[in-house]
Amino acid sequence: MAHHFARGLLVLTAFGLSGCMAFSPDGGMTTVSELTSQTIRKDVAFVRTAEGAEAVTATVRRLLARALTIETAVQIALLNNKGLQAAYNELALAETELVEQSLPPNPVFSISRISGNGANEIERQVVGDILALATLPFRSEIARDRFRQAQLRAALATLRLAADVRRAYVRTVAANEMVALLTDAKATAESTAQLAVKLGETGSLNKLDQAREQVFYAETTADLATARQAATSARERLARLMGLWDDGLDFRLPNQLPPLPRRPQALPSIEADAVAHRIDLQIARLELTALAKSLNLTEATRFVTLLDLAGISRRTQDPEGPPFRERGFDVQFQIPIFDGGEVRVRQAAETYNLAFNRLTERAVNVRSEARDAYRVYRSTYDIASHFQREIVPLRKIITEEMQLRFSSMQVDIFALLTEARQRLASLRGAIDAKQSFFLAQSDLQTAVNGGGAPAAGGETSTTIAAAAPADGGH
Repeated sequence: MAHHFARGLLVLTAFGLSGCMAFSPDGGMTTVSELTSQTIRKDVAFVRTAEGAEAVTATVRRLLARALTIETAVQIALLNNKGLQAAYNELALAETELVEQSLPPNPVFSISRISGNGANEIERQVVGDILALATLPFRSEIARDRFRQAQLRAALATLRLAADVRRAYVRTVAANEMVALLTDAKATAESTAQLAVKLGETGSLNKLDQAREQVFYAETTADLATARQAATSARERLARLMGLWDDGLDFRLPNQLPPLPRRPQALPSIEADAVAHRIDLQIARLELTALAKSLNLTEATRFVTLLDLAGISRRTQDPEGPPFRERGFDVQFQIPIFDGGEVRVRQAAETYNLAFNRLTERAVNVRSEARDAYRVYRSTYDIASHFQREIVPLRKIITEEMQLRFSSMQVDIFALLTEARQRLASLRGAIDAKQSFFLAQSDLQTAVNGGGAPAAGGETSTTIAAAAPADGGH
C-alpha cells in the first residue's frame, strides 16, 4: 500500500509540475509598458543586461544633445532613473513569488538505518503535504492577483516619476526665467542707484529719495540671489529625477516656459474618467479580490491546517532469522481542540473589511481630487491668461507712454522708475501665474491617471494577515 502511495504521490506531483507557471522573458514588464504607453505615451525599459544598459545610455545621450523639452525630460527619466529600475526589480521579485506559489509542494524522502547486535533495520519514507497540494489552485489564483497588483504598482511608480519630472521641469524653467528678469531689473536698479547718488551729491535729490532708490537696488539684488538659489536647486532636482551623472549635468533648457494653450481642456466627465483609469484604484480593487479569495480559502481550511501523509517501507534483517519487509503509512493532522480556526477566520474577515473601507474611501477621494484638480486647472489658466492678455500688455503700454512723457519732460525720472518697479512686479506675477498653470496641468493628469504622492495610509496594500499559509499550515 505504501509503495503504491509513494508512486501515486510522485505521479501527482509530476502532473502538478506540468501546469506550473514559468518566468516571463521580460519580468512582467509587458503590462507596465502598455499602461505607460497608453497613459503618457512614453517608452520604458527594464535594464537587465549590459547590452540593454548600453542602448539606454545611447538613447539618453541622443536626447541630451538638444535643448530639453518637458517630454524629452520625462523620457530620459523613465529610461535612466535607477529608483524606477529598483521598482522594476521589485516586480521581478513578485514574479518569483508567483512562480513559487504555483509549484506543488516537494515530497520529502527520508531514510534511516538502525543496527545493533548483528541486526539492522532500514526505513524509507516519502512524505507529502496533502493540504498544500489540495489548495494549490486557490493559492496560485491568489498569487496571480498579487502579481497583477505588483505590475500595477510598477506602472504607478512610473507615472509618479513622470509627474515629478514634469513638475521639476516647470519649476526649473520658470526659475531660470525669473533669474533672467531679475538680472535685467538689477542692472536697471543699479544704474538708478548710481544716478541717485550723483543727484544727491549735487543737492538735487534729498536723502529720502536716495534711500528709496538704493533700497530698491538692494532688494532686487537679494531677490536675484534667492531666485538663483531656487533655480540651482530646481535644476539639481531635475537632474536627480533624470538620473544624470557627471557627463549629463550640462543639459540645456529653454529660456522660458511655453505659451499657454489657446483654450483650456473641457473635461465634463472628469470624475468618471478618474474612477475608471486611476491605477491606485485598480490596485485596491485587486487587493479586495485577492482578500475575498483568501477569506474563502481560510474558511475552507479552518479546521485542518496540517495534513501530511507518508508512505513507509521498512526492511529488517535479524541474524537469527530471514530478513523481512514491512510496509504502511503515517498520517499527521491537527486536532482542532483549542483553536477551531475562529481566530484565522476573524482575522481574514476583518482584513477584508479593512480593505473594503479603504477602497471606498479611496474612491471618494479620487472623485474629489479630480474635481479639485480640474477647478485649479481652469482657475490657473484664467489667471495666467489674464496676465498674458491684459496685465502685461497694459503695463507695456504704460511703460512706453511714460518713456514718451519723460522724453518730452512731462514727467521726471522718479515717476519713470516707479513705473519700472510696478512693471517688474507684474512680470514676476505673470511668470508665477504661468508656472502655476503648468503645474496644475500636470496635477490634472495625475488626478485622472494616478501618479501623485502616496496618500497617508491609503495606498499601501493590505497584507493578508489571515491567509492560509503557502506551505499548507506548517
